Amino acid sequence: MQFPVVINGATYHPSRNTYWKTNEEGMNMLKAAGRLFPVKNTLTYKRYANDFNVVRITNWWDDTIQSTFAVDKKYVVETNPRVIARCMLMTTDPGDLVFDPTCGSGATAFVAEQWGRRWITCDTSRVAVALAKQRLMTALYDYYELAHPDEGVGSGFVYKTVPHITLRSIANNPDIREGMTRGEVDAAIARHAPQETLYDQPKIDASRRRVSGPFTVEAVPAVSALSVDELADMADFPPDPESEDDAPAESVAVAPRSGEANRQEEWRGELAKTGIRGKAGQHLRFARLEPLPGFRRLHADGQTLPDANGDGAASQRAVVSFGPDHAPLERRQVQDAVQEAQTLVPRPEIVLFAAFQFDPEAAKDIDETRWPGVALLKAQMNADLLTEDLKRKRASNESFWLVGQPDVEVETIAEGADAGKLRARIHGFDYYDTQSGNLYPGGKADIAMWLLDPDYDGRSLYPRQAFFPMAGATDGWARLARNLRAEIDESLIEAYRGTESLPFEAGEHRRAAVKIVDARGVESLRVLDLG
Repeated sequence: MQFPVVINGATYHPSRNTYWKTNEEGMNMLKAAGRLFPVKNTLTYKRYANDFNVVRITNWWDDTIQSTFAVDKKYVVETNPRVIARCMLMTTDPGDLVFDPTCGSGATAFVAEQWGRRWITCDTSRVAVALAKQRLMTALYDYYELAHPDEGVGSGFVYKTVPHITLRSIANNPDIREGMTRGEVDAAIARHAPQETLYDQPKIDASRRRVSGPFTVEAVPAVSALSVDELADMADFPPDPESEDDAPAESVAVAPRSGEANRQEEWRGELAKTGIRGKAGQHLRFARLEPLPGFRRLHADGQTLPDANGDGAASQRAVVSFGPDHAPLERRQVQDAVQEAQTLVPRPEIVLFAAFQFDPEAAKDIDETRWPGVALLKAQMNADLLTEDLKRKRASNESFWLVGQPDVEVETIAEGADAGKLRARIHGFDYYDTQSGNLYPGGKADIAMWLLDPDYDGRSLYPRQAFFPMAGATDGWARLARNLRAEIDESLIEAYRGTESLPFEAGEHRRAAVKIVDARGVESLRVLDLG
């Protein structure tokens, strides 16, 4: 054990590597520094405001209070970013992973990106995901100096420090002597004052600006369940002689799917009650909607109500195929449902696919299947149907929305510097008119965002270009352009607010994918062959 020793009149503690003066010597040092003054029979320490001009953060967060009119909230319950930042700085370090299971407008992901934290966020609402994507893609952040640039953000930031002048630091100051001027004393105090690190104030490199790093938008993976017949067919194949993992057919365990019929019964009842919301306030309503026994992929059979005015579509037979509750509707279900619908007599006029999410290839098959006299439609199901507490028991619910078919054209640029490259044009949506029963081209006014993947691999969308046609003059890319004017071509930013892509070249897969998000947050995908 190391004991304190006296060296040159000062006490030295080896284990702490610190000196402190004896009481008398320390008092003389404070006197020489002009930090003592009498109050009656007592000496009091004279402290200046700049001795420590910051305040320790406590559990009283009065600095996060902000007027509700001062923040542009997308949701009433949206948390103030200052509160999120306080929680994040208190519990994580740069490079740590932050998870927010209720995305909203992406406030947590925004704050995490700002403070150098990795993040994962999710939501059941496509509106929330669309808002978060736009917020992150158009955000602008200060560029913080890295502690070790070669190691990335995980090494931490360079933070501001402030001197913390205390009674003890002055009393133990080795440079203060009698006869020093006020300036000399203050300089000596500043030299030996301990430094406090301000972890909420990284040093900013004003010569740089920062935008959000690369991120992906993923969906719940589709889980395939084989039927008993399919498992029986698989059991007929002989085992692979080179594989030691093949089990005999009798060892295959089949787990029954529970609750699926009950959920479809609830959705069928909701659909019969509310109908489907179409374009411009139109509705597709049902005179009857009943279960359809004996089919695997078709779950309901019904009759639509005729046009109320009597001059539009007559009553039509419609069959419904519901997608799974926690996975996208798959391409195989579309193919099976169409095959089952073709066996019905009389033939249905409408085959409706209702799902919370559509697999890109499934949506492509629904949009491109041509069956004369039969309309294949997609209906987006409201995520509130997954939560019993959020379902309102009334006929005015908007639980199902018709999804339009994107009207997209790809052309080859004939002349100019980009001759030979491709360009995508969005003409709008082809929508189903519930009054006439026909498909009609729609406009571009309701397109909130659209994404272009010029090299679609058939599995995941990797957008290389993103556009916000509905963004105002101060929103979306325009806001980013205003802040990065010295580095970004404003004419290109203006192009990202339109419905025409920048020139691109076909990738190795020779397919492009365009995803469109309308003003309701409903997504639709169009896959295009590039030859």
